[in-house]
Amino acid sequence: MKRALRLVPRPLPTPSRNSSAAISASPVATSSRAQTSRKRLAFARAAPLLHTRHCSIAAHPLTMSASAPKAAQQDYRLPTDVKPVHYDVTVWTDLANSTFEGVVHIDVHVNKETSTLVLNTANLELGDVSLQSDALKNVQSVASTKFDEANERGIFSFAKALPANSKARLSLSFKGPLTGDMMGYYRSTGGKDGELTYTLTQFEPTAARRAFPCWDEPLLKATFAVTLVSRVNSVNLSNMPAISEEVYKPDSVDKDTWLAKKMATLPDADQWKVTKFETTPPVSTYLVAYANGPFEYLESSYKSPLSGKVRPLRIYATADVISQAQFALDVKRMVLPLYEEVFDIEYPLPKLDTLVASDFDSGAMENWGLITGRTQAFLLDPNSADIVSKQNIAGTQSHEVAHMWFGNITTMEWWDNLYLNEGFATLMGEKIILGMVFPEWKLDADFVIHHFYRARALDAKLSSHPVEVECPDANMINQIFDSLSYAKAASVLRMLASYVGEDRFLKGVSIYLKKHMYKNSVTKDLWEGIQAATGLDIPKMMDNWVKKIGYPVVTVTEKDGGIHVRQDRFLETGPADPKDNETIWTIPLSLITTSPDGKTVINKDLLLDEREKFIPLDTDKPYKLNADTTGFYATQYPAERLVKLGEQAAAKDSPFSLADRIGLVSDALALAKAGYTPVSSALALINALREEKEHLVWGAIASNLATIVSTWWENPHVVNMLNAFRRELFVPLVKKYGFEYSKSDSYDVQQLRTTAIEQAASAEDPWVVEELKSRFDHLLKTGDDSKIPSDLTNITFRTAVRKGGRAEWELVRNIAAKAKNPSQGLSAMRAMGASQDLGLAEETFQFILNGARDQDTFYYAGGLMNNFATRRFVAEKFKEHFATFEKRYAGNFGLIRWTEIAFMGLASEKDYEETAAFFKDKDTSKFDMALNQTLDSIKSRAAWVKRSNDELTKWLEQRESKL
Repeated sequence: MKRALRLVPRPLPTPSRNSSAAISASPVATSSRAQTSRKRLAFARAAPLLHTRHCSIAAHPLTMSASAPKAAQQDYRLPTDVKPVHYDVTVWTDLANSTFEGVVHIDVHVNKETSTLVLNTANLELGDVSLQSDALKNVQSVASTKFDEANERGIFSFAKALPANSKARLSLSFKGPLTGDMMGYYRSTGGKDGELTYTLTQFEPTAARRAFPCWDEPLLKATFAVTLVSRVNSVNLSNMPAISEEVYKPDSVDKDTWLAKKMATLPDADQWKVTKFETTPPVSTYLVAYANGPFEYLESSYKSPLSGKVRPLRIYATADVISQAQFALDVKRMVLPLYEEVFDIEYPLPKLDTLVASDFDSGAMENWGLITGRTQAFLLDPNSADIVSKQNIAGTQSHEVAHMWFGNITTMEWWDNLYLNEGFATLMGEKIILGMVFPEWKLDADFVIHHFYRARALDAKLSSHPVEVECPDANMINQIFDSLSYAKAASVLRMLASYVGEDRFLKGVSIYLKKHMYKNSVTKDLWEGIQAATGLDIPKMMDNWVKKIGYPVVTVTEKDGGIHVRQDRFLETGPADPKDNETIWTIPLSLITTSPDGKTVINKDLLLDEREKFIPLDTDKPYKLNADTTGFYATQYPAERLVKLGEQAAAKDSPFSLADRIGLVSDALALAKAGYTPVSSALALINALREEKEHLVWGAIASNLATIVSTWWENPHVVNMLNAFRRELFVPLVKKYGFEYSKSDSYDVQQLRTTAIEQAASAEDPWVVEELKSRFDHLLKTGDDSKIPSDLTNITFRTAVRKGGRAEWELVRNIAAKAKNPSQGLSAMRAMGASQDLGLAEETFQFILNGARDQDTFYYAGGLMNNFATRRFVAEKFKEHFATFEKRYAGNFGLIRWTEIAFMGLASEKDYEETAAFFKDKDTSKFDMALNQTLDSIKSRAAWVKRSNDELTKWLEQRESKL
């Protein structure tokens, strides 16, 4: 599931990129491609209690519970007396009345004698329950039924016990409402005028039980045979291909079956059809999927490089948008054979479909054979395709295809190993495999900005959690779909791949997948596979990276004949107390040096597996730790060395790679924010890189400057001076590259132009602002948007609304309601919050409450949060309407996202105290990890302002005095 995709609202001043789905420590440092997805976007986080040490802010007496009641904790896994082997699921869908009914027959193997069967069920009305035993040769009706609502279980007792090592079949009928909750089996609306209704499933992590009673745990794999009953003029989809589809006839089924009895109650039974699908391989319940509605499709195919088989590939959507689905289909066609070759494992199902939905909680979902996701994740208007949208869609589709191996063929035993799914899908899908298809995107360096540092921002908090984290209940499971399970996991796996060599790493992954095909796995299984391919002690190196919280800072001290290096835990609030500094990581130092003949040499064998050590080298020559920024750690150099690194990074013959330069910039700011180094040192490094040519380095510069602006947002004097610095850096680039996009432009030029214009406009450059306003004015007057390049839609809309009035706001509101493509719609949603008029801000918030789709409210909220004039307004409004949001997003990921967005921009001690006080008497068990992390962010930002305000002001004033 790609939670990272566009779940975080795109910040006003940052480069135009997004994922999945997780919030970085600074709102404006979050790129527009964030977590998503899945899947984030849509999702979950192990919640330690709120930490209040290491900060000048007084501790607030706030206590939160991250888990279920104690009694429930002791028994959070289902009993193992019986195990499901096969499900026959029949679902009757009534779109007109928004209801569904069905029956499930579950073949089970009895491991231990029992007369009670315990399985999951939630929000369903159950009918007949019966049990057929092969050993007892009888059919029993249920003797008693109990429901454990806290754990979403049904407990069914029967008069006679099932013998051990016997087989039985449990049958249950059920019915439920088709709600718009975006969980379980739910209803969505779409079409040109929103007049079409259709249904689909979203079961991850624990919502299959909302669609049919089942053993809803990933370890309990079984085969599934799905039958869908629907109106004849609709399309049915499921994981597997249909083996038959015909109009219902009474003589086609046994009259004693549930289906015959149900159809006998309908006056128009001949207007319904029955679609039966092939049986799946063994699969976990969260990967089962089906859908019904007025879908159309585009079709392609690919030829397996391993077997030569040709498999059909389709993408489904409603008729009004299906023409925008071609690019996502093409990406799927291109990446599938690459996955087969890399893993030496053929995709095992007969087909792979994708279904695009108008209402979807996360970004996308990897259901086996039937990927699902929101319009923004898969639709691209070929006539107005901006690069950001193209990259988002390619990354999402490739991420979900990666899951066909990581998660679907081989599945984690329990949610504490979620990273085995999501970390791999992020690394393989969004860097390694996609990089083979689009080498011009430089995805290894791109990874550093959009995954590596996003993960580090979250992991630098005391409220972080290990990658492999305990998940004792559903509340916890929902919260670990975050940057640690996705981006940190991917980052430490990338580190391992760099250390052992990518070829050997991928060979080890293939060994792991082959050994656990159609089975479940845990961390040690992965390490065993890579160890078999490398001969190295992988657990010794890697266990602390996934089993311990946090990451290190390596401090470099130059001495005669070399350098002394020491590792300590890095925290955004400054050096860790001894009790938080116990972990010793095995760190690949990956040392860059220069040989006597001037060539760059990288020593990848050098490890720091103790607290400190001395490394002999010639410090008169260029050197740098962490080549290509692959090691998941920060590096603190002496002040004079950082100046030299900046000069060497800026030189034409620099020994440092693109990813090295990105790392230097981002490390400098992270260290400054945490108080390890002066903020002026980070600014001086940025100033030294003003002749940089690569757009990704400029993206890192833009993001980090925007973080400082956002942190000092309530100090106009500092903000104005920082904006002057930004204008000095970026306006020359705008003048160089202009406002017009050409097909002959390189990818780098296009991206650098976009970044420069966005930054210059955000920094209030009059020339750039007026140019964007004039282009929007043409749209306002004529309805023609041809003067607004697709890549500039975001910044043009925001600038127009920020500088304009009601007319501009109303136009973007109308576009948000009915955009020509998803990308334009997202730009409009975010721009609605850019107005400086609090009256229009109030109207925007009312639209969030009453007009916006549930899945989209976060985009509008993000626009308000990124607007300094409305930042505190949106926090107060969320608190005022907390009960409404709590009800609206009960059970899905909404409260997690709202908590992050509404408060993430705040940066004062008072804000921390008031926010903590507000939640003190609230039930935060479903989002307390996000709340802890958000409160930590407020604390660290407030501490940064208090610690560095005078120094930052002095540096900026001295700089201005020299101009």
